[in-house]
Amino acid sequence: MSDSGMRGTLAGQKALVTGANSGIGRAIALALGRAGADVVVSYNRGEAAAVEVASELQALGVRALVHGANVAREAEVEAMFARAVAELGTLDIVVPNAGMQKDARFDRMTLEEWDQVIGVNLTGQFLCARAAVREFLRRGRRDVSRALGKIIHVSSVHEVIPWAGHVNYAASKGGVMLLMKSVAQEVAPLGIRVNSIGPGAVRTPINRAAWDTPAALDKLLELIPYKRIGEPEDIARAAVWLASDESDYVTGTTLFVDGGMTLYPEFADGG
Repeated sequence: MSDSGMRGTLAGQKALVTGANSGIGRAIALALGRAGADVVVSYNRGEAAAVEVASELQALGVRALVHGANVAREAEVEAMFARAVAELGTLDIVVPNAGMQKDARFDRMTLEEWDQVIGVNLTGQFLCARAAVREFLRRGRRDVSRALGKIIHVSSVHEVIPWAGHVNYAASKGGVMLLMKSVAQEVAPLGIRVNSIGPGAVRTPINRAAWDTPAALDKLLELIPYKRIGEPEDIARAAVWLASDESDYVTGTTLFVDGGMTLYPEFADGG
């Protein structure tokens, strides 16, 4: 679906995106705004960048709130959702996107590095999804969407591909996969859709070293059958589709947006 095809598909809906001040989260927030949704731009660090995103959203003619929160902390997530509901009336779309990496060889990984990544990448997604379900159930049906509410987790190809040297990150994304599926199974009868997007290699600041030089990019492209790196907008278009009624029969699935990385290209010639 092109950007022009998205316009208006989410008119009247209210969205919250965590980690929305940069990278994939920023692109998703802007795409939801272009589709007509009001957006809560959530961030942990980088307030100035979050304010810029909100300004871009407001220029599109939608409302935008900027809210700082550490998604690994229950009280901060609860306060964020309370403010969103107080100022926007409710939420229809929640995108738990905030994530981090603290890479280390496994025998040298500290408990702090493990806890930080699991806290943001998995516990943070649990807290946001739980708050979303509670809000959807509190306010009941609205005529802006066929679903009672939509949750779109941002996972990774590493929910299925092991990643040596990144055990905490891969474990967190594997956890997101079964968090999403289990919650989707539980809340589907209530009219709530829960899905994930699994990005592959995307041109964002978190993985700059993997694409910032021609040599690094050439090595990266060996892992991508489609032979191009992803852009944040590739993920954003998928998010708008999953948030829209066009995907109303889709729940409990991960949509991999990865140029074929999960096809295990190392085996293309027989392994």
